[in-house]
Amino acid sequence: MILAFPPPPSPSPSPHITWVRIEKPVFDLVGVILSSMGIAAVCIGVALGLGIVLGIGIILRRRRQQPASWADHSLRLLEARRP
Repeated sequence: MILAFPPPPSPSPSPHITWVRIEKPVFDLVGVILSSMGIAAVCIGVALGLGIVLGIGIILRRRRQQPASWADHSLRLLEARRP
């Protein structure tokens, strides 16, 4: 099987030049700043929410525990000296 390809088209100079109009790109600094502030606000809100939840959890856990006295945590050195 022999494949025959057509000859490549000869480059002919076209008399017309086609121009494509492209708008100049614009950098939206206000949009970048506002979106950054929005992301920062979300991060602050999440951190504040987690801090409140964890803080309340720690406070409630401490209140449920039995109050410990200093004698429970001491080395009881004074009792060792007594005969």
